[in-house]
Amino acid sequence: MTNKLLKISKQTTIITISLLIIIMVSATIAEKTYGTPFVSQYFYSNPLFISLWFVAAISSIVYIIKRKLYKRIITFCMHASFIVILTGAFITHTSGLQGSIHLRMDENPKQSFKTTDETERKLPFSISLKEFRTEYYSGTTTPMDYISTISIYDGSDMEGTVSMNRIFKHKGYRFYQSGYDADGKGSTLYVSHDPIGIAVTYTGYLLLFLSMILFFFEKKSAFKKRISAVFILLIIPFASLFAENKLPPTLPAGTAEIFGNIRVNYNGRIAPLQTLAIDFTKKIYGEKSYEDLSAEQVLTGCFFYYDYWKEEPFIRIKSKYVQKVLGVESKYAKLTDFIGTDGFKIDNKLKTEKDRKRIRELEEAAEKFSLISSLCTGNLLKIYPVFDNEKGAYTWYSIPDNLPSDIERDKWLFIRYSMNYIAEKVAMKDFDGTEKLTDKIIKFQEKEAGNSLPSDTEFKAERIYNSFANLKLLAMFCLTIGIFGYIFQIYNVVKGKRKSGTNRCLFILLFPTLGYVSGIIALRWIISGHIPVSNGFETMLIMSVVSILFSIIFYRRMNNSVSVGYMISGLALLVAMMGDSNPAITPLMPVLSSPLLSIHVMSIMISYSLFAIMMLNGISAEILHRSGNRSNEVCNLENNSRIILYPAVFLLVFGIFIGAIWANVSWGRYWGWDPKEVWALITMLIYSSALHTESIRFFKSPMFFHRFCILAFISVLITYFGVNFILGGMHSYA
Repeated sequence: MTNKLLKISKQTTIITISLLIIIMVSATIAEKTYGTPFVSQYFYSNPLFISLWFVAAISSIVYIIKRKLYKRIITFCMHASFIVILTGAFITHTSGLQGSIHLRMDENPKQSFKTTDETERKLPFSISLKEFRTEYYSGTTTPMDYISTISIYDGSDMEGTVSMNRIFKHKGYRFYQSGYDADGKGSTLYVSHDPIGIAVTYTGYLLLFLSMILFFFEKKSAFKKRISAVFILLIIPFASLFAENKLPPTLPAGTAEIFGNIRVNYNGRIAPLQTLAIDFTKKIYGEKSYEDLSAEQVLTGCFFYYDYWKEEPFIRIKSKYVQKVLGVESKYAKLTDFIGTDGFKIDNKLKTEKDRKRIRELEEAAEKFSLISSLCTGNLLKIYPVFDNEKGAYTWYSIPDNLPSDIERDKWLFIRYSMNYIAEKVAMKDFDGTEKLTDKIIKFQEKEAGNSLPSDTEFKAERIYNSFANLKLLAMFCLTIGIFGYIFQIYNVVKGKRKSGTNRCLFILLFPTLGYVSGIIALRWIISGHIPVSNGFETMLIMSVVSILFSIIFYRRMNNSVSVGYMISGLALLVAMMGDSNPAITPLMPVLSSPLLSIHVMSIMISYSLFAIMMLNGISAEILHRSGNRSNEVCNLENNSRIILYPAVFLLVFGIFIGAIWANVSWGRYWGWDPKEVWALITMLIYSSALHTESIRFFKSPMFFHRFCILAFISVLITYFGVNFILGGMHSYA
């Protein structure tokens, strides 16, 4: 009877978790078509879905007891923590209250809030808004934080502060900054009342984190039997030929470089004009430079020599359809190609075009035309800071902007005419005079904006970054070395050869590669003022560094570690490079300014890198298996992948639940069934199954395990790329 119950509980657990995975996959696909409210009602809030979690939890408990896992206290606590977390989630679902309250500075205190189902719920106290203010990043009008000062009335009057990532708690109620009124005199707060659910859930998180750490010291753990030294993984810090063309005139390279030192309010922050020039050139032409002209020369050429540059075919048009609309026969168009006898050609087509893909292509081309036009009129160059007394921050103006009526006359004259004087010097080819007048604009900025400007260190770091960061060649180098090195390594193993001198040379080259990418990350950190993990470009850089680090660590243990490291690093850099076609180093959104977010992203990116190594080990094993009797090599690869599996899964679990804590602090809920969250959970469940070799005996087979690693990596690809580019959701930026 005991054995039968053990078998039933095991099968029930496997079947229910498999069904849950299928439902979650279906839900993320349905959400793309039918929307979030639909899947929330018919999938995630469906009694069947909730019941399956309940059945999975009960059958797991029975299985744990029947297998007497409670005798292995750490393993037992790890599994029990998930039961505690599910219990907390169930309490939140059944008894938790969530809603919002809108407060105005000129209104009486309120004693109720509106829940998510539009019902009014009373608070055991009254609340009013004393003050709301927005804090800005230095020297800009980009919000850094939204802060509400509230008053609580319940017999012992008190005040509290609510801001992004800063919760106010009172009598079991938690208040989060959610929104504000346009006039700055009102604030919307998210309200949550779930003291028991949060306490139980956080207890589960704490139990899980502690047991995962202690697991690596457990004598009888499967990981310990293989190798314990890999615990270090958990403490790793988180050439073309050019035809001669006659190019349109522009400033000399040195003068253009000095012009690039002007500060500009660009993309919500103060940056060197060089940064704007590089992004401008990338956007228009697709590269950081045009022919042998620097980005600064391209931007100043368009600005000062418009009549020449409007006839230059340097606007990249990828779409054949748009090329046809503009009447060009190559992938590069002139500014004048956009204008026909009936006016702006694209506008005429947009009025009649119905195909969405073609509309996007037309709009992309129109955006490039608009960007050049904005530069040529001076609207793009917001280079003149004027202090705004009402906002308590600097507003940066461009040449044609309407200036404040109370501005001093000498400042007004300088803003209106300084660039005209520079244009006169350029026309006379007096480039020494151009440089002197450019320096006067820089001095004006330093005098007017003062300490609100980026520091000299930040400014120099950005200039170095702009010159230093070129991922294209490095990505191609890493991919080429990785692919050929991988093939060469497999060939050597098939032929029975040991590590070659070539492999050692490539290993040595990993160090300058690591230094280069780490340097880019360090510069972005200095420039932005936060750990660079806030977007897809930066997380791919982190993934590149992580893959190289693991290649170095596993060099002596894994024959293919070097080639695998180069391949993963190259692919990560290639993806980063693709995302850098329209880059921006911007201040963080207030809600993203949290160390928990950085830990969340880094943990998950490290785990993805490890899963990628396991996948490539699986491909190597498959090749070796098909080449003949290579069981020793296959088993060696299996052992390496199993060693990696534990920290990979644990880091993914850690990252998911740290992300949940951050979401609870920032948004008032630790799980929202967003597609990225769901697919991260799916990935965790899939890979976790491979840890249970005693329960799922198929995983004891080396080739089954390798093939699993290959197929399981599809879930990683969907989690990161599929959600970002297809499924969407709140996390689609990441």
